[in-house]
Amino acid sequence: MGSLCIANQQSWRARVLTDLERAARFLYLQRTAFGGKVKGRNFGVSPSIGGRFDVVKLSSMLEDIHERLSGVVIECLPFGQLINTYDRPVTLFYLDSPYWGCESDYGDGIFGKSDFEALAAQLAGIKGRFLLSLNDTPEVRRIFKRFRIEAVETNYSVNGREQRKAAEVLISGR
Repeated sequence: MGSLCIANQQSWRARVLTDLERAARFLYLQRTAFGGKVKGRNFGVSPSIGGRFDVVKLSSMLEDIHERLSGVVIECLPFGQLINTYDRPVTLFYLDSPYWGCESDYGDGIFGKSDFEALAAQLAGIKGRFLLSLNDTPEVRRIFKRFRIEAVETNYSVNGREQRKAAEVLISGR
C-alpha cells in the first residue's frame, strides 16, 4: 500500500481513497478531533497531554475495535429507512440524534429541525421499543409529548477535566 497523508483533511478526497485508507483517515480524525466532531475540524493541544494517535499502537487499537464491533452491523441509511428495515416486536432502538439546536454538528443537511417531528411520528407507529436521548428543551418536550419523558441531569465533558451540568431527557415508547 502506498503512503497516505491523513494529517491534512483537504489534501485527499474520500472518493480517491480505498476503503482501508478511508477507515484509517476516519480513525485518525476521530482520535485527534476535539470531541470527535466531524464538522469544524476542532483540534486542540495540551502541553501536559501527549497526542491521542500513536501509529505504534494502531495494531492493538484495531484489534480492540474489531473485537468490540465483531457482531455489529453498521448501516448508513436515513433514520426512517433504518427504522423500517429493522423494526420488529423484539427490536429495541437506541436513538442518539443530533440535539435540538445542534442539528448541523454532524454536517449540513443530514438532520434538520423538521426531522424531529418526522422521527416522533414514525416512532409512534413502530412494533418495537425505543429509547431516545435529547437535550431538555421546550421544543423537544412538545414534539415528543406522546411518549414517556424522564428528565435526567448529566455532565458534559470533552477534555475529561472540566465538567458542565446539563439537563437531558430520556424519551421512551411502546
